[in-house]
Amino acid sequence: MTRKNFVLDTNVLLHDPRSIYSFDDNVVIVPIYVIEELDTFKKDMSELGRNARMVARYLDSFRTEGSLGEGVTLPNGGILKVSFAEHDLPKSMADGQLMDNRILAVAIEAKKRDNNVPTFFITKDTNLRIRADALGLVAQDYEPERVEISDLYSGFTEITVAADAVDAMYRPNAEVAVDNMEQLFPNQFVLLKDASNPSHTAMGRLNHEKRKIVPLLRTGKEGIWGVRPRNMEQSYVLDLLLNDDIKLVTIVGKAGTGKTLLAIASGLQKVTEEAAYQKLLVSRPIFPLGRDIGYLPGDVEQKLNPWMQPIFDNVEFLLNLSRADKKAGRGYHELMDLGIIEIEPLTYIRGRSIPNQYIIVDEAQNLTPHEVKTIITRVGDNTKIVLTGDPYQIDNPYVDSTNNGLVHVVNRFKNEKIAGHITMNKGERSALAELATNLL
Repeated sequence: MTRKNFVLDTNVLLHDPRSIYSFDDNVVIVPIYVIEELDTFKKDMSELGRNARMVARYLDSFRTEGSLGEGVTLPNGGILKVSFAEHDLPKSMADGQLMDNRILAVAIEAKKRDNNVPTFFITKDTNLRIRADALGLVAQDYEPERVEISDLYSGFTEITVAADAVDAMYRPNAEVAVDNMEQLFPNQFVLLKDASNPSHTAMGRLNHEKRKIVPLLRTGKEGIWGVRPRNMEQSYVLDLLLNDDIKLVTIVGKAGTGKTLLAIASGLQKVTEEAAYQKLLVSRPIFPLGRDIGYLPGDVEQKLNPWMQPIFDNVEFLLNLSRADKKAGRGYHELMDLGIIEIEPLTYIRGRSIPNQYIIVDEAQNLTPHEVKTIITRVGDNTKIVLTGDPYQIDNPYVDSTNNGLVHVVNRFKNEKIAGHITMNKGERSALAELATNLL
């Protein structure tokens, strides 16, 4: 079988340093100009800088096995080459994005040199794919585990059953068996509907150990820190958030569905009321940090406040402070001073081991699969981690709605009994916010 050529753009390696191992036993070509671009990132303290340094270490380790110019064998049987272009692109493309043009030239030469070998140019840059296509190259996005949002696992389903099965769900210690349970995922939620009366329903969750549908956890009239579920999806979410046996929870939903508020309320309930965890740790990625933060006044905490403010707002909403309380200086700082809650950017989580904590990572759609792996592997004994986000609101230029870290985790963990997921669609912030989300 003929080997194929895959020419990688810089953004592919910055997105996934291990992408050179992702093309089976084919030929992976890294243009030398990509190495030059990676060199400009190597001193960054961001994830991009770490990825650039990792790629450099990978390539340097292969030098001991032979000439990168001639090609060295990868562990999966493929060939890795570092190539340069001997000829330039057409004069009409000589100006402008010179480095991109040189990278394209490497792909064109690889195609001409191995005329009988399929050659693919791999880049996450949409405009560069268009330019490559105009030059006669086969250009593709790097998407090892692409998952369309419309195909994303929702976490719940509906099953039509007999009336007595619905009634049984309301009895103490209820456990109900339904047909085709082997098709359900662990901790998947089920809305049981009476076949003779569709309005007669009961909500439940698949207990993986018992292979039965069990009722949701009851939150009571007071709710969780004053928050009660307003719809079915929020009821499902609270069941996952309050279940200590489920160590990883992913929540995907558009703005206003209550993702962050429910997660923080549940975390505070578990830490303060039930003492199941020592501390609530809330974090989110800070993307404009390297570019914008230096221009803001104050120390590091004051510089980070604009990006952490949505977390502060949710905590103060749960505290239900009066105007007089706020004037007196009361707020989220009280919980921080007591050691109940810790709010910090993801940058500071790397390298830590975090036991006995309830961790919430907000805006997780901005994380790459590699970053989310780094975060989840920080989890220690008796720690629960919650990832929330909206795949349609992404600020990271190196991921999109189909290959970000949040969607990656949902897809990988849906068969695991210690994980649970819900996709939320119904907004509850306000009628105007819901209308704007749907219309604009």
